[in-house]
Amino acid sequence: MSEKSIPGLVAEAHPSPFNTPPPPVTVSKPGQLPYSQIQRFFEEGYIVVRDFFTREELDPCRRDIEVMVEELADKLYKAGKVKSVYREYGLFQRLTRLEQDFQGANVLLFKHQKMPKSFQTLWSNERMLNLLEQILGPEIAGHPTWNLRTKTPHSEATNIPWHQDSAYMSNESYDHLIATAWVPFLNAIPENGCMQMARNGHKSGRVAVHTCCAGSTWYITLEEDVMKQTLGVDLEKDVRVEPVDYGGFILFHNLTPHRSLPNVSNDVRWSVDLRWQSPKENFGFYGIQEGVLMRSPGRPDLQPDWEQFFKVDRKAVWQKRHMLPEGEEAVDPEFDTRITGPWIGKWEIVNHNRHTRAFKAAMQAAAS
Repeated sequence: MSEKSIPGLVAEAHPSPFNTPPPPVTVSKPGQLPYSQIQRFFEEGYIVVRDFFTREELDPCRRDIEVMVEELADKLYKAGKVKSVYREYGLFQRLTRLEQDFQGANVLLFKHQKMPKSFQTLWSNERMLNLLEQILGPEIAGHPTWNLRTKTPHSEATNIPWHQDSAYMSNESYDHLIATAWVPFLNAIPENGCMQMARNGHKSGRVAVHTCCAGSTWYITLEEDVMKQTLGVDLEKDVRVEPVDYGGFILFHNLTPHRSLPNVSNDVRWSVDLRWQSPKENFGFYGIQEGVLMRSPGRPDLQPDWEQFFKVDRKAVWQKRHMLPEGEEAVDPEFDTRITGPWIGKWEIVNHNRHTRAFKAAMQAAAS
């Protein structure tokens, strides 16, 4: 496939939004970081923020994850997919037991998850929005692409290769800064699959060529030689493993290359991706879903309109638009572990698998 025929590849570079920090805030608010940290975010492409959230803020998320796993276990058991609901196992082992009986249980939870109240509260956390003001300015919206990561041990389906987030998003994201907090719900260490970051990979303001899809997954891949040649990443000096304790998070943006390491521990490594952008740049996600306004200086009593935001389930829309109605597998939609989405049509498919074979291209979807 020639470069001109790769829809995700554009000639333009946009270094300024990703390299230029805004001026320091004039009034300090709880949760805000020293300006040197904000400068580092723009200089290196990410920062690690430690001891930010309290247990009172994060523990409700753990409890809601337990509810989500309980609901999945009941669903699988009633359908005869698993031998037991494994209620005797805790938050960090139960999904693994379900996965052993039904390969893809972790994918089902990723694919069909709904955002519980505790996650909404975390996403719109007052101190977090104060911090985001230092990066995005006084108007802040939540970007539609949030995800709970169901990283079970020794599972290829949860090993995410090197990528830039904009490579999954519509091309209009390429010149807009979208800030992401990767928040683990346990101490994230190399053994359980913490994040690996490539600092300085954003400096050119480019989205590099990615390919699709990695192994048996739906993930796109940014090859290391491309990361080096196109983005100027020094693979020896710039690539860093970043453990994060419970209560901390990694803050990065949509041009920063990153990946998650394999989970070789005995525990599920739960984490969530939460994203924010300026509402002035509220371009949504492939026209599927707009963001949710969280802060506006003219509306001090603003509360996010969650009801309106959740009227659209972007993953359900993906499936409707981009899943072929027939294919190699006759699968009950409730237990279909294939995932398709618009990013598959953005990049050259160099490795076909059940996800790519189920993909319905955007032009076909528009014509249907």
